[in-house]
Amino acid sequence: MPTVHLIAADGSRTTLQARRGQSLMKAALAGDVDGIAADCGGCLTCATCHVYVAADWFAKLPAPSRDERAMLEMTASERRPGSRLSCQIALDDALEGLTVELPPAQY
Repeated sequence: MPTVHLIAADGSRTTLQARRGQSLMKAALAGDVDGIAADCGGCLTCATCHVYVAADWFAKLPAPSRDERAMLEMTASERRPGSRLSCQIALDDALEGLTVELPPAQY
């Protein structure tokens, strides 16, 4: 079970255990993490599960798809080089300890 760390815009930190293969978005929703709206439920149509992936983790993720890159153009908060949609991050043992920051707004 990969452990993931989510840092809210106010600096508070949540640590979760996720199932292998589970999306970061689903793990955050199951853990009642504020700051992940996930309006579309992970269908890649809303950009309300936007996160900032820490630089040292970004290279360990597969490249975002064209559809994800397009949705990242619609985020409510500033897009950064480490911006990803958490619905598109499948958690596995290689992502043990993954750390992401939550943006100040998803709408």
